[in-house]
Amino acid sequence: MNFLPDEIDNYVVAHSQDEPKLLQELNRETNQKVLQPRMLSGHYQGRVLSMLSKLIRPKTILEIGTYTGYSALCLAEGMDPDGVLHTIDMNEELFDIQRRFFDRSKHGSSIVQHIGNALEIIPKLDAPFDLIFMDADKENYCNYFELVVDKLNSGGVLLSDNVLWSGKVLEEIEPDDEATAALVKYNDLLYNDSRIETVILPIRDGLTISRKK
Repeated sequence: MNFLPDEIDNYVVAHSQDEPKLLQELNRETNQKVLQPRMLSGHYQGRVLSMLSKLIRPKTILEIGTYTGYSALCLAEGMDPDGVLHTIDMNEELFDIQRRFFDRSKHGSSIVQHIGNALEIIPKLDAPFDLIFMDADKENYCNYFELVVDKLNSGGVLLSDNVLWSGKVLEEIEPDDEATAALVKYNDLLYNDSRIETVILPIRDGLTISRKK
C-alpha cells in the first residue's frame, strides 16, 4: 500500500536513484517465477534500504526474512568491505535463486544464508550487529525483537518493515487477524522500550527505524 497520492508517489520514485541492473533482473524474475511477488522490497524501498546502509556503513548485518534476496543485496551495498551479512529464511526452495543473484554481485562471498526457523537460528549467531532488517512473519516480530535487541551494537539500527500493514493498524482488529494484532503490539513495544529510540516512516507499507541507545 502507498500512503501518498499516486502522482506524488510516481514523482518520488522518478526522482530517486535508479534501480541497479542486477536488481532489475531479480525483480523481473521474482515477478515471473515466484509466488507472492509483492513481498519483494522493490525499487523505491530498496533504494531507501541501500541509502540507510550506506549512511550507517555497517560491518555486520542481520536480515530476518530473505525472500528472493532483493533487500539483502540492497543492504549489502552499504556494508563495510570486510563486513558480513547473515540472512535467514524458512523457504529452502528460494535458496538457489538467492545464491545465484548473491554470487552475481560483488557481495556474494560476504552473504551467509541460513535456512530454518529464525527463532532457533538467531540465538546461535554470536556476532553483534550494526544493522538489522526485520521482514518476516509479523506474528513473531515481538519475539524476534527480544532476541536481537541485545545483539544490536550501541548506535546500531533496527529496520522493521510492514509496520503500518496497509493501514490496518488503525482499524478494529478482527478476532482471527493475528498479524495486525501482532504489529499493533510490536509498534507499542518499540515506542515504549527505553533501550531504543524509534521513528516510523510512511514508506510503502511502513518502515520503522529504531536506534539502539
